[in-house]
This record gives sequence, structure tokens and C-alpha cells, in this order.
Amino acid sequence: MSTAILAGIARTDEPKTMLRRFLALDAVVTLFNGLVYLVAPEEVGRLIGVDGGFLLGLGIFLALFGVAVGALAGRRQPAALAVKTVIELNLLYGIVSIASVVLWFDPSTAGAVWIPLQGLVVAAFALLQISALRARDAR
Repeated sequence: MSTAILAGIARTDEPKTMLRRFLALDAVVTLFNGLVYLVAPEEVGRLIGVDGGFLLGLGIFLALFGVAVGALAGRRQPAALAVKTVIELNLLYGIVSIASVVLWFDPSTAGAVWIPLQGLVVAAFALLQISALRARDAR
């Protein structure tokens, strides 16, 4: 991904700031998603056709992961290894989300749209983060 495209998305041409912004956006979206699953696992489960108990567990993980990514985003110079770990977990989550619709879940129509869509969003965060990390480390 070109630095110009990243700069447009992040609204800055400073790679370190780009990376922190992409991490912060990931943290906010992940934490929000986790909190929704924590607050209303049964209701969301009925809507998307997934067990509420599973969503409760996923909500705990997502909330904790969102807080951790937010803490990383708050660092002046996020450590490359920690950022790479976030990227790898995001890619894994994206792949598992998409595969789960075919392999494990029998979701409702809303779930068949939501589950892969949120997986693609998480994978997009990973791509933005790796591009920004590469740009930062190239300087």
C-alpha cells in the first residue's frame, strides 16, 4: 500500500503517527464489538444465529484485546514485536471469522453477512497496520 494512500486514510504523512492511529482505531472498534457481545450476548446471538455463551466468551477476549491494543497505541513508539503480534492475531481472527461461517456455524442471514464482514474489517486493520509499520521502520 502506498504511503500516499496511508497518509490519506490516517490524515498524516508521519508513519509513526499513522501506525498509532490505525492501532487506536482497531482498539476502539474491537472494544466496542467486545462490549456489545458482553452486554447482550443472547440478543446478538439470536440475531446472527450464534450461541450466546460463545459470544460472551468472545466478548471477554475482544474487550481485553481492545484494551491491550489501545495501550499499545498510546505508546510513543509502539514496539515492532507487539505490533506484529496484533497484526498476526488480526489476520488470524479475519481468517477464522470467514471460515467459521462455512465450517462451524449455521448463522442466520444477518450472521452470514455480519461474521465475514467483521472478519474482513479486522483483516483490513492488519493490512493498514503492517503497511504503517513498514513505513515507520523504513525511516
